[in-house]
Amino acid sequence: MKTYYQEEEPRQGRGKLVRIVGWGVDLVAVITLAVFVVMMFGTKLTMSGRSMEPVLDNGDVVLLDKLWYNFSEPKRMDVVAFESLEGGSKTYIKRIVGLPGEQVQIKDGVLYINGQRTELPETVGEIVLPGLAEGEICLLEDEYFVLGDNPDTSEDSRFTNVGNVHISQIKGKVWFRSAPFARLGFVK
Repeated sequence: MKTYYQEEEPRQGRGKLVRIVGWGVDLVAVITLAVFVVMMFGTKLTMSGRSMEPVLDNGDVVLLDKLWYNFSEPKRMDVVAFESLEGGSKTYIKRIVGLPGEQVQIKDGVLYINGQRTELPETVGEIVLPGLAEGEICLLEDEYFVLGDNPDTSEDSRFTNVGNVHISQIKGKVWFRSAPFARLGFVK
């Protein structure tokens, strides 16, 4: 019987070591997954200005999905974050209204895509100033036309300082408002 107990002690010690190493591996895997999820789906941006009211207010904190457009193309009415052409120092948040290869024009406050009247979500205010879109704008195969939901206060594709947005400028899709807590929810 002594032999039995003498052999069992080293096995119990090895079992504890295996469990500790297993927990360590699990912990590293969970931390790695959490960092990946936060980096891809949880990048925080703070809305600056009133250009996306009433959907997003000045100071709202939103989450940006950087991975989404690796698997699908940006779609009309997606709310996206993109870098300015001026060195990427400024990040804008706007709604895509014109897709690659389309012709965009704003006449009498109405958006036309390829000559057809295009309805905007009811959250988008009246477009008083057509800017560059007074004449027809032809988007290249890698360009998008963006518009703020509050066009009177929005710097968007209607103006030369923003212009058409190249796919390489788009940082990701704005998908969730995380602050203020009272307005927590998905961005549409």
